Amino acid sequence: MAALLTRVKSGFQRLLERPATVDLKRYAEVLTSIEWREERVAKLSDAELTEAADALRAKLAEKNKKDKKDREPVKTLDVQDMVELCALGREASRRALDQRPYDMQLVGAMELLHGRIVEMGTGEGKTLAGALAAAGYALQGRSVHVMSVNDYLARRDAEWMRPVYELLGVSVGWVDQESGPEDRRDAYGRDVTYGAVSEIGFDVLRDRLCVDPEDLVQRVPDVALIDEADSVLVDEARVPLVMAGSTDDSQGDPEVAQIVRTLRPGQHYERDEDNRNAWLTSRGAKVVEKALGDIDLYSGDHSDRLAAVNAALHAHALLQRDVDYIVRDGKVHLINSSRGRIALLQRWPDGLQAAVEAKERLKPTESGEVLDSISVQGLVSRYQRVCGMTGTAQAVSEQLREFYELKVSVIPPNKPCVRADESDRVYDTIESKEAALVAEIAAQHETGRPILVGTMDVAESERIAEKLTEAGVSGVVVLNAKNDAEEAAIVAEAGALNAVTVSTQMAGRGTDIRLGGAEGDDAAHDKVADLGGLYVIGCGHYPSSRLDNQLRGRSGRQGDPGGSVIFASLADDLVAQYAPDATAGTEADDDGRHEDATARRFVEHAQKVAEGVNLDIHRNTWRYTRLIEHQRGLVLAYRDDVLHTDLAATQMSERLSEQWAKWSADVDDEVLARVARHVVLFHLDTKWSEHLAYLSDVRETIHLRALARETPIDEFHRAAITEFRGLLKSIGDLAAETLETAKVTASGLDLETAGLRRPTSTWTYLVHDNPFDSDAEQALQRVRAMLKKVKTRKA
Repeated sequence: MAALLTRVKSGFQRLLERPATVDLKRYAEVLTSIEWREERVAKLSDAELTEAADALRAKLAEKNKKDKKDREPVKTLDVQDMVELCALGREASRRALDQRPYDMQLVGAMELLHGRIVEMGTGEGKTLAGALAAAGYALQGRSVHVMSVNDYLARRDAEWMRPVYELLGVSVGWVDQESGPEDRRDAYGRDVTYGAVSEIGFDVLRDRLCVDPEDLVQRVPDVALIDEADSVLVDEARVPLVMAGSTDDSQGDPEVAQIVRTLRPGQHYERDEDNRNAWLTSRGAKVVEKALGDIDLYSGDHSDRLAAVNAALHAHALLQRDVDYIVRDGKVHLINSSRGRIALLQRWPDGLQAAVEAKERLKPTESGEVLDSISVQGLVSRYQRVCGMTGTAQAVSEQLREFYELKVSVIPPNKPCVRADESDRVYDTIESKEAALVAEIAAQHETGRPILVGTMDVAESERIAEKLTEAGVSGVVVLNAKNDAEEAAIVAEAGALNAVTVSTQMAGRGTDIRLGGAEGDDAAHDKVADLGGLYVIGCGHYPSSRLDNQLRGRSGRQGDPGGSVIFASLADDLVAQYAPDATAGTEADDDGRHEDATARRFVEHAQKVAEGVNLDIHRNTWRYTRLIEHQRGLVLAYRDDVLHTDLAATQMSERLSEQWAKWSADVDDEVLARVARHVVLFHLDTKWSEHLAYLSDVRETIHLRALARETPIDEFHRAAITEFRGLLKSIGDLAAETLETAKVTASGLDLETAGLRRPTSTWTYLVHDNPFDSDAEQALQRVRAMLKKVKTRKA
């Protein structure tokens, strides 16, 4: 009974916390007050406007000082201060950008200042709303990191919004892959810092290897304001950011790659129905063993060759060029499946990465040992306050609440959306679907109406573009991972008369599509509007309804007309993988189209199953990661104490009192403290790296524990806790052991001579979601099992 009440209470609470459109009645008086204050602010000179912002900063600093003195948490801005901030921000935007923020943009900024994830539609001005909120936090004396999905958007937004910040007396900077240490230190020293989430994460990892405080580039994390929050907090949440150090190159085996190229599916190897795993048949094993010199692959003596064969087989059988990766400039570039763009600095684990490079006959990239890593979810959880904005937050509101304790606020559009979203057009085969899609585009193109086509991957985008050209459609522009550098420019013109843009997913997120084109005048805008506005066509459903909505959302900005439709088939990968038994309720017509609702329901059902599987994977991955993050927190707290205090010197002087006294007679105390710090940090970093390697090995084999009827997550926790116990104590022992035989001089200690060799080079990368992850497969199997039970009951 108690359990039932708990579930009912939990369900009722979730119902109350479901995202809802913001009640504008709460903001009616505030918006009126802002408008009233705005009239007076408009009379100020630029200098007086900045002085008014400085006065607000001083006032808030005094309030914060009192709150800290009274040991109360720093409060959210009260109504009077919020009115002052919004009035100053609105006027600064009008002067700097010639844009007066709408009331809904101000409401969005205020919700961000309350620590919410705000949903604002395409073209509703999220960038400016975010800048006003960031300025509001900065005027409270807080440092703000505005996280974006890529370097381009981070730099663009920082430079675009800079005049607004300057009028408000707020300093702003940005970091990207080209930024040097001094540039980074300067950027992070500003009130507001823009950067791609991966770049900010990599700076965290780089700081964790610093052995002197002056080498740090970041400050203590405070406020994270996340652009495209659903993409960062959900799609990228499981992606580990990795710091690696150079070791001997772990190259792919060209000989094995050549042998695997000759293998044939069904004869020499098998694949599971979802193409998530591949294995040699007995016949295939014999072929490989003979080609490698009549070895026994499955004996312990050849385990390295077996690993190379498995990696090469996965690369050959499961990873497709122009779908999972592209080859450009002699390198393998992974494609981010949720954005259809190159995943910069992203790679698979070394063995698989090397196998793909060998498959493509490319020079292997450098490999090495992992020095540290952090997941995007772990990175975001470091901040005291997290807020963000996106056009599609409602669909992931449960995940945002579960994983981040964040609430979603839906901001009404400034002008109602009048886009016409048609029902799916479902076909029996991919061929009939694409034939109908090309015919629809050709018919619409004849009218001059601009069309944006969303495809699943690079290969499909190029295939559709080729078919359109063959059908006589002129001026087709393709945007995919092969030309993503021109992304913003291409997308900005997607609304021009006669434009046909074929793009992989997430086309130009953050770039506004104006009817008539980027440089079009009102006449061009009106001409396209009369044709029905931008017409968005999807080549199928994505694994998430959010991605569908993001594609649809490229059309219908600020009350503009527009339309969208999705062409799907019962043979699409999504349906084949997640609803393999899908059938239509009626026969297809002569064009292969199914008009019945049953076919559409199967497609929708497949998408819901995919969403459930991905949520299960996210939840399961975080269960493993959470303990590691806790242990990392303990290690970093100790590391910070060693880095910023004389803790290392105190500990070593106690352990080695006699030797320390002898050194003190000839060596300056500051030099001795530095020696102790460097030695302790070396052993701390080494032990942590070894601990991560151990946990990685445990994680990769933990699913085997299920065969012994043990719970994998419990076994992982048991192993991780046992291994971590005593780790910090062992660091002191190792440091004392090193110093006992060290030759400390007046200039310090030569670490290399003492055997403390740090990597000669380090680099950062993201580990791509393992496409053969056992947890993902288990999650899928669980969902399938549930579906079979439901079918059995119905039968």
